[in-house]
Amino acid sequence: MKKLLEYIKSVRSEWFKIVWPSRDTVVRTTIMILVFSGLAALFFFLVDSLLNAIVGWIF
Repeated sequence: MKKLLEYIKSVRSEWFKIVWPSRDTVVRTTIMILVFSGLAALFFFLVDSLLNAIVGWIF
């Protein structure tokens, strides 16, 4: 029981050390993730289309 209470106290003390990002940071990083995900999707679409055309031309 003593170990459990120590664990809960340490978790509580660590909880107060958390630094949450600001709203501006969250919005900015979310936009960056969406843009780079879109660019990656476009890149893989183009590579897939190119490879599909090459395989279609060979066979």
